[in-house]
Amino acid sequence: MKLLVLGGTVFLGRHVVDAALAAGHEVTLFNRGNRQIVWPRPVEQLVGDRNGDLAALRGRHWDAVIDCSGYTPAQLAASGEVLRDTVAHYVFVSSVSVYARFPPGQRYDETAAVASGDDGYGPQKARAEEAIDAAMPGRVSQVRPGLIVGPNDPTGRFTYWPSRIARGGLVLAPGRPERPVQVIDVRDLAAWCVALASGRVAGVFNAVGDLLTMGEMLTDCVAQAACARVPGASSPADTRLVWLGDDELLADGVEPWSGLPLWLPESDAGFGGMLLGDHRRAVAAGLRLRPLRDTIAATLQWLADDPAALPAGPSTLSADREAELLSQHRSAG
Repeated sequence: MKLLVLGGTVFLGRHVVDAALAAGHEVTLFNRGNRQIVWPRPVEQLVGDRNGDLAALRGRHWDAVIDCSGYTPAQLAASGEVLRDTVAHYVFVSSVSVYARFPPGQRYDETAAVASGDDGYGPQKARAEEAIDAAMPGRVSQVRPGLIVGPNDPTGRFTYWPSRIARGGLVLAPGRPERPVQVIDVRDLAAWCVALASGRVAGVFNAVGDLLTMGEMLTDCVAQAACARVPGASSPADTRLVWLGDDELLADGVEPWSGLPLWLPESDAGFGGMLLGDHRRAVAAGLRLRPLRDTIAATLQWLADDPAALPAGPSTLSADREAELLSQHRSAG
């Protein structure tokens, strides 16, 4: 297969290229050319800009495209206009953020209502889906991931937890141990996007992982940290999880999702059920999911190989703030 990847140098795109090359496909990248990556096999590089300069794509033919970098309806309308007559199938990586609401305790599938308007990330992604469907009807895979995790993640939204557990000591764990969480390994998502492109599988799919609990996830982090070699880590044997409830964390001013990654108050009317996606349609279409322990081990290995790789969001709890909260609640208890 001759595959065009829009993006391809940051996170998911890097793994899409790896998966495509491993499967023997011929890969062309289209992006701004700001990052240079050495691939195991030759990869063609086309330089342009999603927001105006698509000249390098004109007059070229590919079997399929995987779009890892589209966000707005204008971008998708433009790429659809350029590629609809020269590409057989289009895989658009959208987001579960297209859904209008995530009511507490309710699972959702691909038939759930999407957001209206065009203000904000979710509505923009929803309108982008509509734009590419209009340009290439019946030839689009709309892939809606939840939280994508694993090696090379530039966000720190999941990486925080393996890294924090590896430091040992008292760890502030948010909510209740039984609350559900859901992630998808970037390598599983990438391989499946390539398979959808190769098989020309059209449709809408929630690309989310299996449901598990926060307690299970953090316990897996403890087990994998015991086998890892992370710079600055102490013995995982001294790790102890200290659970603070949603109300306590909110009262202390901790920001959901960003202050403590993967934490959303379960009673939140708009987002309480965001980590309850139904992935049966995706699994029926070939999505294969590895055990979470493999994702954690690979993430820790990546951090061991590149200790400077872990980003920190501007509102993520610092070590000092975490210690302060733990001390405060121990004193109150």
